[in-house]
Amino acid sequence: MTYVIAQPCLDTKDRSCVDVCPVDCIHEGPDQLFIDPEECIDCGACEPECPVEAIFPEDAVPQKWDEYIEKNKAFFG
Repeated sequence: MTYVIAQPCLDTKDRSCVDVCPVDCIHEGPDQLFIDPEECIDCGACEPECPVEAIFPEDAVPQKWDEYIEKNKAFFG
């Protein structure tokens, strides 16, 4: 399992999550931040730091934002 950044991050790109990531797996894309599923160690440090509550474990992404799971994978694909 990995973490996924969903819709609330669009055009926000607050980097609080990046600052606490112990493995530097969060990368900036054109419109939002993304978590590399190959680098993420599932520590969860990023989730409580997100001021817009956009970070979710992959299996807990709200259904209305399911497309962000694939968007995240495609960014690193």
